[in-house]
Amino acid sequence: MRFKRGKLKILMFFSDAFFINFACFMALALRFDGYVPSQYIPYLLKTMPFATIAGLACFYKFDLYDRLWRFASVNEMISVVWASTATSLLLIALTYMLQLHYPRSVYVLFWLLLTAFTGGYRFLMRVVLGKRHQSLSFAKNGKDDTTNVMIIGAGDASSVVVEEFLRHPSLKRRPVALIDDDKNKLGMKIRGVPVVGTRECIPEVVLEKNVREIIIAIPSADRRDIRDIVEICNKTKCKLKILPGIYELIDDKVAVKRIRDVKIEDLLGREPVKVDLCEISSYLQNKTVMVTGGGGSIGSELCRQVARFKPKELLIYDISENSVYDLEYDLKTVFPKLKYTPIIGSVRDEKKLENVFDKYRPDIVFHAAAHKHVPLMEQNPLEAVKNNVFGTLNLVRAADKYRTQKFILISTDKAVNPTSVMGATKRIAEIIIQIASQNSSTVFSAVRFGNVLGSRGSVVPLFKKQIEAGGPVTVTHPEVIRYFMTIPEAVQLVIQAGAFAKGGEIFILDMGDPVKIDDLAKDMIRLSGLEPNQDIEIKYTGLRPGEKLFEELLLSEEGLTATKNNRIFVARPTHIDKAAFAEELEQLKNILIEEREKDFVEIIRSIVPTFKTLTQEEKSISQ
Repeated sequence: MRFKRGKLKILMFFSDAFFINFACFMALALRFDGYVPSQYIPYLLKTMPFATIAGLACFYKFDLYDRLWRFASVNEMISVVWASTATSLLLIALTYMLQLHYPRSVYVLFWLLLTAFTGGYRFLMRVVLGKRHQSLSFAKNGKDDTTNVMIIGAGDASSVVVEEFLRHPSLKRRPVALIDDDKNKLGMKIRGVPVVGTRECIPEVVLEKNVREIIIAIPSADRRDIRDIVEICNKTKCKLKILPGIYELIDDKVAVKRIRDVKIEDLLGREPVKVDLCEISSYLQNKTVMVTGGGGSIGSELCRQVARFKPKELLIYDISENSVYDLEYDLKTVFPKLKYTPIIGSVRDEKKLENVFDKYRPDIVFHAAAHKHVPLMEQNPLEAVKNNVFGTLNLVRAADKYRTQKFILISTDKAVNPTSVMGATKRIAEIIIQIASQNSSTVFSAVRFGNVLGSRGSVVPLFKKQIEAGGPVTVTHPEVIRYFMTIPEAVQLVIQAGAFAKGGEIFILDMGDPVKIDDLAKDMIRLSGLEPNQDIEIKYTGLRPGEKLFEELLLSEEGLTATKNNRIFVARPTHIDKAAFAEELEQLKNILIEEREKDFVEIIRSIVPTFKTLTQEEKSISQ
C-alpha cells in the first residue's frame, strides 16, 4: 500500500509540473485570443522553470501530496486555492524583478487556470478512487450488504450525513433518497442523492427505494414536527434513527457517530433552547467552578457543560464515589485539557465544606446536591431536612465566608405549594438563599424547574425497564400531568440564569406545555414498536405518598418578570421575616438532634405555610 501511495505522489508531482507550465502557456494564449505573440516566447522560456519550481514548492508546503484524495472535501479545495495563490504571487514578483512585462490579465488567467487544472484532476481522483474502493469492498465481501437509507431533511446536517456515508463504505449505509417539506428543493440533489418528496411521501418512497433505515437529520426542528415525522415513519417498519437536536449539540459538530435511536425526549413539543454563549463564557471562563451533587443527573451534565467554557478548575463534589468515577471517565475523554478535582463528601459535613472552600476558593457554585425522591423522603423526612435544608445552609455560609462570586441553587417545582416533605425542604432552601443574598457580597440565586427526562428517579427509565420486561407499565393516575425538560436543555438554562443573577432571584424556567404521564407511557411503548394495551398493558396504581396530580411553578403571591431569554423568568421576591425564620430553623435543628419526627410536620408548616399533607391535597381534589 505504501508503494502504491508513493507512485501516486510521483504521478501527482509530474502532473502538477505539467499543469503549471500548461497554465503559463494557456494564460497568454487566452489573453491574445488563442495566439501567443512571438515577443512573449522568450518571456515564457524564462518564466516556466521558475514557475514550476515555485509551484511545486508551494504545493508541497500546503501538504497537497500527503492527503487521501479519496476523502477530499472543501478543506482540500481551499488548500489548492491557497497553493495556487502563493504560486501566482511568487510569479508576479519574479517577472517584475526580471522586467518581464506581461499584461496584468495574464496573471489572473494563470491563477484561475492553475487552480482549475490542479484542483480539477485531484477531485477527479476522488471520484475514481472512491468508486474503485467501493468496487473492491464489494468484491471482497462477495455481496452487497449495504442498507438503503432515507434521510429526512435536505439542509446542512443531511449534507454532512450523506457525505460521510458516501466517503465511508464501511458504514454499510447507502443514502438513496432525501425528504424535505420545502417543495422548492424537490428534484434537487445532494452529492447525487435526490430530494424526492415531502414527509407525506415517506411510506411510498420506502417501498419504491427499498429503504430499510430512516434518519431524521433536522437538529433545529420543533419537536412537534419530530413527533409528526416519527408517527409517519412508524407506519413503515423501518429502523428509525435521529441526529440530536441543537440543545444536545451545543458547540459540537454534526457527525454520523452522533446518530442515535429516537428517544421520548425527541417527541416532547418544545422549541430548541437558545443561550447567550458569550455571556455564559464571560462568567465561567478561567473561574474555579464547584458543582455539588456533581455525579448526579443534573450535576454531571452541569460539569460537562461548564467544561466547555474552559474554567480554571472544576470541583466535582459528591457523596457517591461511583457516580464521580463514571463522570471522570467522560471528562477525560471529551475534555483532556480540563483541570478538575473530584471531592468525595457530603454537604451535611460543615467542617469538610469549610476545608474545601478554604483550599480552593470557588468563584462559582452550582448546588445540585439534594434528596429528591418524593416517596422515599416521605418515609425518611428527617434525612430530607438534614440534606436539603441544613446541607444548603452549610454551603451558603461557606460561600459567604470565602466570598464566592455566585451561588446558584437548583430547586424544583415541587417547592411550590408543596404536598411532600421533599418539596417543603426545597422551598426552605429557597428561603435560605433569598435571606443570604440580602447581606452578602456573594450573589445568591435559585433556579426552579420541573421534571427532567431521563434523570434518576424519573418515570422514563422506569417505563423503559417495564417495557423491556413485557409490562405492565405502571402509571399512578390517568390524569397526572407534569412539566418536562431534557437534562441538557435544563442545564443550559440554569447556566444562562447564572449569568443573569444579581442576587435573591428565583428564576423560573419555561417548561412548555405540561405532559400527561399516561400519554408519555403510550408514546414510549409505540417507540418500542409495540401498541399500548395490546402488546403492553398500562396499569394505574394510585397516587404515591406526597404526589400531586399536577405541579406548579409559581406561588400565588409571586409574579413574573421577563429576562433577555424568553425561556427564563424571575419570580417576584416574597416577604420573609428573618428573625422568625432563624428561630424556626433553630427549632427544626433541635427536632433533628432529638429525632422528634412527630413534631416535624408542625414546624415545617410554620416555615412553609403553603405546605399541605397528601390527605389535604386529596380532599381538595375530591371537592
